Order: sequence, then C-alpha cells, then structure tokens
Amino acid sequence: MIREPSEAARRRLRRSLPLAVVCGIDPVLRDALTTDLLLDTADLVAVRYDTDPDRGGLRRLVLDRGGVLEDVPLELAHECISCAMREDALPVIEALAADPRWSAALMVLPVAADPQAVCGTLGPQLRGAHIASTTAIVDTDAARADLLGDDTLAERGLRWTDGDERSVGEALAAQLEYCDTVLADGEAGAPGAELVEHLRGHDQLLVHGVHEVSVDLLLEDVVHDPRAAARRVDPRTVEPWGGPTVHGTWTLDLCSDRPFHPERFLEEIERLGSGELRGRGRFWLPTRPHSICQWDGAGGHVSIGVIGAAGADLPTTRIVVTGIGRLDRERVRRAFRASLLDDAEWERGLAFWLGRDDGMTPWLGEASAAS
Repeated sequence: MIREPSEAARRRLRRSLPLAVVCGIDPVLRDALTTDLLLDTADLVAVRYDTDPDRGGLRRLVLDRGGVLEDVPLELAHECISCAMREDALPVIEALAADPRWSAALMVLPVAADPQAVCGTLGPQLRGAHIASTTAIVDTDAARADLLGDDTLAERGLRWTDGDERSVGEALAAQLEYCDTVLADGEAGAPGAELVEHLRGHDQLLVHGVHEVSVDLLLEDVVHDPRAAARRVDPRTVEPWGGPTVHGTWTLDLCSDRPFHPERFLEEIERLGSGELRGRGRFWLPTRPHSICQWDGAGGHVSIGVIGAAGADLPTTRIVVTGIGRLDRERVRRAFRASLLDDAEWERGLAFWLGRDDGMTPWLGEASAAS
C-alpha cells in the first residue's frame, strides 16, 4: 500500500529554505540582531559560528527563540577557518532545511569573516536551501576609526589565528562592499554614516537601526545576486560610488591606460596608501604587461598581488580612494600621477622593459614572458 505524504512532507519536498547570512566586526551588534530576529520569529533558526584563536578551533551554536539547541566545539582539520566552516555548515543547514519546524534560517558568521569566502563556495553546494541575502552590520559612530584607522584585528582581540594579520578596516570593508544589505547602527547623519555612503554600492540596500530590521526585510526585500556581489569587490570592475561631503569625506577615481613605473611606484607607495584611506583597484607594470595586479588598502595597511591575466588587450590602471583629510586627497593624487610612466617613457614602448628586474618579486612573484 502506497501512503500519501503528509502535508509537512509535501512542504519539505517543494520548498527551499531561505538563508540570510549576517556578518560584522562588532560581536555585540551581531548578536543583538540575531536575538531580535529570533525572538520576533517563531519558525526561524540560527546557525552561529565563533572562532577560538587560543585553541585554534571553531564553535557552532544552533539557536531558536527558546535558546540554544546545539553548542558544538569544532576541531579544525586544516588551517583555513573559512573552509572548515563551510564544510561543517553544509550538512547542518541541509538538515535544518529538512526539518518542518523552520521556514527560514540565519547563518551568523564569526566576527571579521569575509562573506565572499563563505558564500561564494557554500551557495552553489546547498541542497534544499539557498542564500537569500547577505547583511553587513556597521557601527556608523565608529566607522571612521574602524574603516580608516590602523588597528589590526589582533590589537582589538578579534584575530582568527596567530597568523591573522588583517587590519580592522580590511575586514570590515570586505563585508560592507560585498553584502546585499548594509545595516547601519548609529546616527544617520554622523561622519561615519557619510563614509559608509561613499563605500557602499548603489545596488546595495542601506538600512539604519539594528532594532528596526525584520526577517521579511532580509528574506523578501533583498535578493542575493552572487555575480553582482562578486563584481562589487572585484578590483577589475571597481567603481567610485561617492556620496555626501558635509563632513569632508571625498572619493578619488584615479584612472590611466598607463602602467606604474616600478621604481617610482615603490618610492610613492607610502604616499599613495598611508593614512586614513580606503583604496582598492588594479594596476599594471611595463615589466609584466600580461598581469593584472590588485591594490587593496585600508587605514595605512596595503596589500598588492597578481590577481589575473590581462588577455589580448593591455590592462588599465584604476584605483578608487576614499578618505577624510583634505591634505591626504592632494597627496594621493600627486603620488598616483608620479607613479605612472611619463610621456617619454610611455612613447618608448614596452620592449624596453622586457626582461628587466622590477624589484617586485617579493609581492608579485617572479616575472616571466607570460607575466
């Protein structure tokens, strides 16, 4: 005898559990949002991860409005915490998707997590669930210090492992620039709110007030588009967003078809990247005409590296820099111009540079004919 499936079983078969991913660098704001949403929604479940830098592991909590359902310490099979979290989350979320008690779920990332590193891999692997939205929480009252200051995660007690050398600004900017929704807590007209306006994309939803957010806003008002999110943070497609300037925030769009002169670039790198700045984009060198190089800086911490091949056409140089100091703006502009090949050097052509040592091996690796 064939039994007809129950209504609950029918719902499980035809639904895909919507998953809202939440991240931030402030554990208090992150947990306050999680608690508010759980208390307001009976059929919502949350999977929260926390790092343990001293033990070198992860902790997974599963929570609903009644409290903690699971509290599991996780030993890492390898050094990549993001990889370990994705591997653990996949079966956990799929099991929750099969449970008729839940109509939606939150995945609350560890403080300072890069959402792209998690969502980019986890999303395509989920079965019975899908990433519906991603949300970054930003304290606008502290945004200037967090995004443009020189504090490291280690100095704030937020590092993931002993080798985590990221700055606070680097971690927060990665969250703010990737996520579909930017949840701003603090005064809407504050200087930090103005800075957030300059850094967020026009296609991102900005919401003020952590305690004003509903599950519907995260799961119905926003749709996660992984390609759009990846494009926002890709140095090859960087764009200047700009915003209000009442509190002196500015954004420069520094563009050129020309490459940086290797020696002058190294001489100017401090003037180009030091101070209260957020800068990101791409550049190229005449010694490596087939390589696209990344510039990623926040609060005086700068990272450069090769991120891809240029293809048939020569690459271009474009760095978008946001800051708050008037003198910094002109210093950065001058440093960018000084770093580029001048007219005579550009007219000389690229053959002059082939095979020359550019001094960039420690950051970009060995140059080759294909570089």
